[in-house]
Amino acid sequence: MKIIRSRSFTASRAWGALDIANMNGITTRLHWTDQPYRWHVNDGEEVFAVLDGRVEMRYREDGVERSTVLETGDVFYASVGTEHVAHPLGAARVLVVETQGSV
Repeated sequence: MKIIRSRSFTASRAWGALDIANMNGITTRLHWTDQPYRWHVNDGEEVFAVLDGRVEMRYREDGVERSTVLETGDVFYASVGTEHVAHPLGAARVLVVETQGSV
């Protein structure tokens, strides 16, 4: 059993993570960041939940770049092949659920 107080989690670098669980190859990790990630496509599906802060999620649909601001409590689901990049607006804490070893 674990209890994680996400608001007190920080990392020594942007996108530093705390491994919470690995359930049959599906990982759940808590990330802290204050810097953008990079454009990428995950090997599988990804669930991205903002626990603290705000994140501008940029993604491409049919070759067109779009964006939306995710507030605390919002969830972004990236299906297989969804190209995306997260840009925190200040510091943010994000829960990510994805296949182990995914980009």
